[in-house]
Amino acid sequence: MAKGRKRLGDLLVDAGLLQEKQLNEALDAKASDQKLGDALLELGFITEQQLIEALEIQLGIEQISLYRYPIDVNLMKVVPKEFAIRNKLIPLKLDGNQLLVAMADPMDYFAIDDLRMLTGYQIDTAIATKDEITQAIDRHYNMGEALVDNELLEELEEKANTTNGQVGENDAPVIKLVNQLLQTGLSQKASDIHIDPQEKKLVIRYRVDGVLKTEQAFPKRIQNSLIARVKIMANLNITETRLPQDGRIKTFVNKTPIDLRISTLPTVYGEKIVIRILDLGSTLNKISQLGFNKLNHQKFMKLIEQPSGLLVITGPTGSGKSSTLYAGLNHLNTDQVNIITIEDPVEYQIEGINQVQVNNQVGLSFAAGLRSILRQDPNIVMVGEIRDAETAEIAIRASLTGHLVLSTLHTNSAIATIPRLIDMGIEPYLVVSSLSGIVAQRLVRKNCPQCKKAYEPNEMERNLFQRRGMKPGTIYRGEGCQTCKDTGYKGRIAIQEVLVIDDTIRQLMMNNQSMSSIREYALKNGMIFLIDDGLLKVKQGLTTLDEVLRVALDE
Repeated sequence: MAKGRKRLGDLLVDAGLLQEKQLNEALDAKASDQKLGDALLELGFITEQQLIEALEIQLGIEQISLYRYPIDVNLMKVVPKEFAIRNKLIPLKLDGNQLLVAMADPMDYFAIDDLRMLTGYQIDTAIATKDEITQAIDRHYNMGEALVDNELLEELEEKANTTNGQVGENDAPVIKLVNQLLQTGLSQKASDIHIDPQEKKLVIRYRVDGVLKTEQAFPKRIQNSLIARVKIMANLNITETRLPQDGRIKTFVNKTPIDLRISTLPTVYGEKIVIRILDLGSTLNKISQLGFNKLNHQKFMKLIEQPSGLLVITGPTGSGKSSTLYAGLNHLNTDQVNIITIEDPVEYQIEGINQVQVNNQVGLSFAAGLRSILRQDPNIVMVGEIRDAETAEIAIRASLTGHLVLSTLHTNSAIATIPRLIDMGIEPYLVVSSLSGIVAQRLVRKNCPQCKKAYEPNEMERNLFQRRGMKPGTIYRGEGCQTCKDTGYKGRIAIQEVLVIDDTIRQLMMNNQSMSSIREYALKNGMIFLIDDGLLKVKQGLTTLDEVLRVALDE
């Protein structure tokens, strides 16, 4: 068992990794049921690797790589899976009466005491990262990489053969299969699960960190059963296979609440289903967690805290626009203001905010809903997306009558939003008067913290930094390891540019000046463009030049 009962905060302060002031701030900020280590990681005061190294040195607890450790699978019967998931631990080996357990938090004495009582063994602890423990639980508790065990597949195929591919809502094999697909998606932090019918098989693909990867192929015979089960869960019409359908499922996976958006599309080989996973446990980011650099953070805070005006967030699909909008709304959500949103669909439901779902079938469009919202005495209005001139005009007029309006638009850059609104048929003087700021955003993959290595940039990379007025210095890239599945990347971070519309830009717009003159003014005024923010994050070791150039132009 871990030696001593010194508190984690004191341990980190003694090790010089944490200041007393930061410790007190984390203790004040953390939720009552949140562990201190998680709060410190969330606030960015320490990294997980620093935490592990401090515990390893100060307490003499061994750090273990679970990918290389020969785990005794028989111990999975000794420690229940639910207990392992809840306490983020996994049993490794039994030596006489001593059970060695890998834990994310080896100072969780309550979990150690519970485990001693549960198993009857004396407990020795080792330390491993949360991700490694989660993936080891998936692998060794018969769910992980194989996804679905052979017995379940055989049972499902037999059922499909005997019932001609039809399925009832309570058929156990297909229920278990869908649950396993969702569990794997959640454990891999996938944003989407693709169920792709092909000519002779059914392919399951997961989108992780913005990249799709094929996980497993199933026999074609179980296709109808699997698709029907998902449609039943989403209350869709299982007899309608010729038209696209959209639905929603709210459920729990391993006691984690998740919201699933279901989209079906008829293809030549059957219905393709895409399941968007909205993990409700990690939705409402704080603005400090969005990856804004210091200058952009100050500008963004000023824009959302003003009493009126139009703030537009732009970027392609899947660039994190909704997450930024929700973080802003969450910051503004108090008893003193009436916040109403109109969305298609409502992605995350937030307590204290009135959210309206677009329903074109009954005539509730963005424009119609927005008109009604303005009669509901709102302070802040969020329009999910400006799709047409009518919606844009109402949103702009709302911002001119004392409302703060937040919305999204699909454009390539912050400055490109101005001509886009004018091209939609909005009078230029209305755009000039209402627009207060534009945030353009992209998502890039983060370097894997376990395998990232420093290297000296080559001539082309140095030139890129120098063209943007920066010194290159040492930069980093992930070499690939089992934690990141040999990709070199783990997780994603946003890069942003924030354009504040001031009186000079308004004057340039009113005089019909070109967008390049507005760009020149913004550059002189110290605006950080997407490419610049990306390069700053490369210098910090957060991502790679390849990732930045994939999403941002070197202008």
